[in-house]
Amino acid sequence: MSILSRFRHAQRHYSTVLSPNSSTPLTSKQKSQKALHLLKTETNPERILEICRAASLTPLSFMDRRAFSLAISKLSAANHFDGIRQYLDELKSRPDLANDHRFLSHAIVLYGQAKMLDHAIRTFDTDLKSPRSVKSLNSLLLASLLAKNYKEVSRIYLEFPKIYSIKPDVDTYNVVIKAFAESGSSSSLYSVLDEMDRNSVKPNTTTLNNSIEGFYRERKLEEVGKFLKLMEERYRLLPALSTYNVRIQGLCKLKRSSEAKALVEGMLSSGEKINALSYSILIRGFCVEGNTVEAMNLFREMKKKGYPPDAECYFTLVYFLCQGGDFESALKVARECMKKDWFPNFTTMKSLVNGLVGVSKVDDAKEVIKQMKEKFSEKSDMWDEVEAGLPQ
Repeated sequence: MSILSRFRHAQRHYSTVLSPNSSTPLTSKQKSQKALHLLKTETNPERILEICRAASLTPLSFMDRRAFSLAISKLSAANHFDGIRQYLDELKSRPDLANDHRFLSHAIVLYGQAKMLDHAIRTFDTDLKSPRSVKSLNSLLLASLLAKNYKEVSRIYLEFPKIYSIKPDVDTYNVVIKAFAESGSSSSLYSVLDEMDRNSVKPNTTTLNNSIEGFYRERKLEEVGKFLKLMEERYRLLPALSTYNVRIQGLCKLKRSSEAKALVEGMLSSGEKINALSYSILIRGFCVEGNTVEAMNLFREMKKKGYPPDAECYFTLVYFLCQGGDFESALKVARECMKKDWFPNFTTMKSLVNGLVGVSKVDDAKEVIKQMKEKFSEKSDMWDEVEAGLPQ
């Protein structure tokens, strides 16, 4: 039996995994959607692999790439590295993917995500055909970054362009700068800038963002201002909204949310725009610092100004309001997000239920349980146990 025939036979075998109760074949898009949906809740490694095989995922689709990434994350968390290796080897033998440069570059990144960097390097060395592109080099650098192997990032950056006659581009340098930022070596990024100048590669917003993220990580706040000035004077590169959000995030992580708020106020007064993410970062920052009053003020402000909060923003507020003992506000926020069909996790909602009982709002607690059981019928037993402990 040929490779193609074996592949088609396997597809027929796994077809029922995605739609066990349907006799109608799924389209490629429907397979991808179904696979992503199933992977979000699946924890069994073998079942995860079955779902991936059934969907016949490719790197050409954004949704497939999301499914790939989610599957690899779950398999890696389960220490199912043999399964990852076997599955990616299977894909490398598929007729439509065997010599697909895009797929192989994506496989390199997936190996890095699973911290299987030796396999990523082997794929780059052995499976990719010459000449290797700068995109494949960037994939290998990204794999090393995802694997948190900063020494390997540096080695690949210094050696591989010479070995394989590849000219680095701005994405190459940005990954290297990101590695310096994450590894606590942000001062080294200036040497990368000098290299970019020698190779006539102009920095972009990502260069700027990765750099100042590193300065915040190392608490070099004065360096942020100096670097912003350097970028403007040398490259005429001004901060974008994403840059401001990196700055807001950096200050909030340092538990300087009041300074982050002042930065936002300064932006607004000078005509700069912010977005929902700006608010969400601030809200989480104040929550982490225990200032849920300010977080709620910002939450109301963002909605008033037309910036719709996302699910994560709601979940953050419900969790920290419960932690702070403000169960009435937590209930109000929870109800609002559940109307949008966004439900915080079991632990958070159990905390809310117990808190409501503690402030004599048993009926509200029972209503929350009812909604959770209706939404997550598979967890009814868990909620029955919680409900059994409520005052009758």
